[in-house]
Amino acid sequence: MKLLDLLALLPQGLQLKIANAYIDRELKRKVKLTVRGQHHLDNLQSPCLFVANHLSNLDGMVLMRFLKKQFDPHFVAGIKLSNDRFTNLFKSLIKTINIKPNSADLESLKTIINTLKNGESVMIFPEGTRSRTGSMIEAKKGITLIARMAKVPIVPIALMGTEQVVPIHPSGRMDQERIHPGTVEIVVGEPFHLTKKRPAEDKHEYDERALRDIMNHIAANLRPEYRGVYDGVVDPASTQVE
Repeated sequence: MKLLDLLALLPQGLQLKIANAYIDRELKRKVKLTVRGQHHLDNLQSPCLFVANHLSNLDGMVLMRFLKKQFDPHFVAGIKLSNDRFTNLFKSLIKTINIKPNSADLESLKTIINTLKNGESVMIFPEGTRSRTGSMIEAKKGITLIARMAKVPIVPIALMGTEQVVPIHPSGRMDQERIHPGTVEIVVGEPFHLTKKRPAEDKHEYDERALRDIMNHIAANLRPEYRGVYDGVVDPASTQVE
């Protein structure tokens, strides 16, 4: 009998306790975590909109542990993760807001915005899916609507190394993914607010520029090989964390 089958026989509270203990043990044994830019969080209070690049299923677990004590944010997650026993179990360890990917999920967007307006922080991966290349891919446009409506500080977080620690399995099956030894880097950039619309700018131009600006704040603190489609479109010196 597989571990998931055994866990399924236990009460949900005990399932989550065991899963949490397993992840904590594996991270302590196998993962070296380095953090830069933590001072940007020192005087920051909820609500905040955290944004990060997305490389691995480990991203949420690492960031949850990093942000929980001070902010305890809700994580925006694709609803399909609930359809798999493996991912649903570990997803249950995090406060989540479900969203339907690749669709205008207005109900979920409304929930995210209201969560922020009610004083709670939200963590979102604007790319909407894990990068299969290990570098940034085009972000989804919903993040600009969220930032514009919520009017809260945006905190960019650059992640590196998670794609090596928990790589995407060649089969695409998430229950086949494992934690490998490695180093994970978190770089917290300086909080900022959504850029303002220029007088002569139409809505489409503004939305495109605002989206690039959000993603550029993340890319600025990534090494060049991680920047992907956002490489060369920002002056890293302007926002880079030393």
